[in-house]
Amino acid sequence: MADDFDGLVAIVTGGASGIGAATARLLRARGARVASLDIGTAGVPTGVHPVRCDVTDASAVDDAVADVAERFGGLDVVVNNAGIGAVGDVAENDDGEWARVLDVNVTGIARVTRAALPHLRRSAHPVVVNTCSAVAFVGVRQRALYSATKGAVLALTLAMAADHAAEGIRVNAVAPGTADTPWVARLLEAAADPVAAAEALRARQPLGRLVAADEVAWAIASLASPAAASTTGSILRVDGGMTSLRT
Repeated sequence: MADDFDGLVAIVTGGASGIGAATARLLRARGARVASLDIGTAGVPTGVHPVRCDVTDASAVDDAVADVAERFGGLDVVVNNAGIGAVGDVAENDDGEWARVLDVNVTGIARVTRAALPHLRRSAHPVVVNTCSAVAFVGVRQRALYSATKGAVLALTLAMAADHAAEGIRVNAVAPGTADTPWVARLLEAAADPVAAAEALRARQPLGRLVAADEVAWAIASLASPAAASTTGSILRVDGGMTSLRT
């Protein structure tokens, strides 16, 4: 499948680090012309077109998507990966934090997809892949706000898939477990006992380790590939067995 994206154009939000950067790198390696939409450009993989864009700014999103489509002559693949985390139970985050995280993690997907739809409708292989999370399926302590947003991403993915199936636009999502990303690294650094915190994160996944960003990228590319032309409305769990196994 080394060239299954040959001739296709892809946008990856949050493409400057972690899962987004790994996905942008893989799509490019498999033949796509790729643009990263992120608030910064440091970390964008070589050969990926960097676009500064805040997914909470509707005007900036519209301009960024239009610019990418004009530059590359169209748009075929949208990976809605941009997201931020939140720690705490339901009482710990104030209203402003709830609004901010929902704006990035959920409404950001709507903004980017809305801007992309006119271009996707002209594509022969249109697809959207959203980054969900294992916490949409299982309750995890101290993740109330984050879990709420990822539950919304799951529901939004299914609704979008239903809305656009008749147009031939596929919509799927990946649901990673705890991944080895910069956000998780910062979370561990802030813990009272980073070593114990890291061990706890590894232990809650039956495979006994964190999910690698490249593994999630592979799942995203698998859902986005034209070879998966009958796959829509699917949520692919890449969680080391976290949501389905008890060992």
